[in-house]
Parts: sequence; structure tokens; C-alpha cells
Amino acid sequence: MARLTIQDIQAMKDRGERIAMVTAYDATFGRLVDEAGADVILVGDSLGMVVQGHDSTLPVTMDHMVYHTQSVMRGAKRCLVIGDLPFMSYQITVEDALRNGGRLLSEGACQAVKLEGGVRSAPAIRALVEAGIPVCGHIGLTPQSFNALGGFRVQGRNGTAEKILEDAKAVEAAGAFCIVLEAIPAPLAKTITEALTIPTIGIGAGVHCGGQVLVSYDYLGLNDAFKPRFLKRYANLGEAVREATRDYVRDVREGTFPDDEHSFS
Repeated sequence: MARLTIQDIQAMKDRGERIAMVTAYDATFGRLVDEAGADVILVGDSLGMVVQGHDSTLPVTMDHMVYHTQSVMRGAKRCLVIGDLPFMSYQITVEDALRNGGRLLSEGACQAVKLEGGVRSAPAIRALVEAGIPVCGHIGLTPQSFNALGGFRVQGRNGTAEKILEDAKAVEAAGAFCIVLEAIPAPLAKTITEALTIPTIGIGAGVHCGGQVLVSYDYLGLNDAFKPRFLKRYANLGEAVREATRDYVRDVREGTFPDDEHSFS
């Protein structure tokens, strides 16, 4: 089957079909979620937290993103793959955005990039799109700005809803093909979704978005200490890994593995 394109994603939105986006960070997960029928894979800078063990996404570099995007592309054959532009790779100048967005497409071999911010990021989005680099926007809770936002908190309350709507419209006007809405009230996400012609992808933004995205490690239960309200856990692989490893350690210590079945004659 041919790889999905940004035009396919827009066509899904136009037909009223919900878009399923998931994160992946390596070839194995890329292959598995691709085979399971996901529409879009986001190689997120969330890898800084779920793979590298940091407390935020800020330590992630362009080299990290290129490496992990390359890895995912070796496994995923059908999904549209989006690579995340990490902290300070696009905020300083439009030239930085173009150079680093180009790296993700040329070296990482993905089909699009994602960056955070609304009105303030519109010039970078516009320049990338004009250069032939498809862009997914990201507004609401933008993890790269968690210090300025006072932490990982729901956005769009206390009189800030209009600003987030303005951000959404700016992202669309700049040429983005879709936009992630993170941690905003469901009624606001509904308003934004109805105001835009491009797909909205929610995470902690309610049911009215055109699609949803979750971090694979979270919905699989690999990060079982992470329990935000918006997360639905579809498996408990963290405990499965611990149980399987306990069984392996026991067999090694007892001398029951390897046995004849697992040895060469």
C-alpha cells in the first residue's frame, strides 16, 4: 500500500473520518503501529522524556531527532511520518527553521515536520511551507514552553481562550496542513475545530477534534507512573515486561535456560 500523504489526511478530515496519530521512536515501534493501522506517526521530541529519561523535552537535539526519525522510517511503510523540531531549532530565525526542517526531511526522510507555537511561529511555518516542507502546528500546552506556562497545565482557561483561537487561525493562515491541540478544554477545541478547514489532532482536548494523538509508551502502559486524566491505557506492558524478565532471571539462575531446545547440537 502506498504511503499516506498530507492530501490523504485532509481528505479524511473532509469525509468526516477520524485520524489516528501515535508516537514512535524506533524501527520496531514504527513497524508495529504502522501494521496496526495508524494513519500518522509522530516522531515526537517526547522521546526526551519517555526514551532518554529527562524531566522535559528541552534537552532533545536536532541530531537526536534525525536519528530517531531515520529509525522510524525504516520500520513504517504506510503511515505519514512527522518529525518534531526540537527546542530552539526554529525559534531564533526563520533561517534556522528552514535549515533544520530541511534536515528532518532530507536526512530523517520523513514527510513533514511539527513545531510549537501559534502567532509567534507563523513566520517560520510560512517559510517552511513555501520551501516545500509540510508543517503540523501545535498549540495549547506547548511542552517546550512549560517554564513560561508555569508547568504542564491545561491551557485556555482564565481568559486565554481567545488567544489560543487566534493562534490556531494564525497556524492555518501560515499554511500548516494540520494542528495539534494539547491540554485545552473540550469546548474550546470544538470551537477551533469548527473554525478551521485543516484537521485538528487532540491530546487532552476532547472528542470534537478531527483526530487524536497519544504517546505510545503511555497508552501501552510502559510508563505506568504517568496517569494524566486524558490518557486511556490500552495495555499494561510495563508489568508484562517485568514479569517476563523475572521469569528469565529465575530460569538463568536455576540453570533451566537454555535447555536442549534452545541449544545447538
